[in-house]
Amino acid sequence: MGLAQNLSGARTHETMFTGLIEHVGALLALAPAAEGGARLELDLGPLAGDAHLGDSIAVEGCCLTIVTLDGTRASFDVVPETLKRTTLGGLKAGAKVNLERALLPGKRLGGHFVQGHIDGTARVVRTETGGRWAEWHFELEDGHAGLAPEIVEKGSIAIDGISLTVAGSNGKGAFWVALIPETLSRTTIASKGAGARVNIETDILGKYVHSIFKAQNLGGAKGAPSKINEHWLKEQGY
Repeated sequence: MGLAQNLSGARTHETMFTGLIEHVGALLALAPAAEGGARLELDLGPLAGDAHLGDSIAVEGCCLTIVTLDGTRASFDVVPETLKRTTLGGLKAGAKVNLERALLPGKRLGGHFVQGHIDGTARVVRTETGGRWAEWHFELEDGHAGLAPEIVEKGSIAIDGISLTVAGSNGKGAFWVALIPETLSRTTIASKGAGARVNIETDILGKYVHSIFKAQNLGGAKGAPSKINEHWLKEQGY
């Protein structure tokens, strides 16, 4: 879901994004394809101006590759694994989607490193709005509770491709984010009310830390104790 492909279908390089949405596009069509996949067609709007076949675009946070391009109309092949892990398969014609082009070398990183690899999905539990702020509360869906240790307070998270900061988490799958008016007006998140499903990509650093701790048999698992503790961290300068 995050490996760019050349026109022959060969994987070429790892694509990165920032989580700063460039345009809210419109889904034109979503049709079943061979072997359980789908063909997705979008109106890229102004992003089509410098788009080319083979370019990577993050669609609702999912890294997809342009396979046809006609004016502002672009199509993407969506593999079964992507349909399984994301909300893309449930979209209907006319749906609005967050779009971001791949990060170019030398450009400023305004959000955080987003791979376009969706880890799982969550549902909106409730929303709270105020004068200049809003909070969206989420719960990881069944089957994705294993992502909970990678969602930490003040850490980064991509929700439908939007780079956000976790305002709080209970460590068991419930978490929430604070939103500013700019985010609400320039992305699709304002339209996601209670019950809506969203794509989740946890922070890449959190993935590595979680993996290391699991490998060290932490959390009550059998095996040798981890060398990573408060004393070790202080010795390393943390």
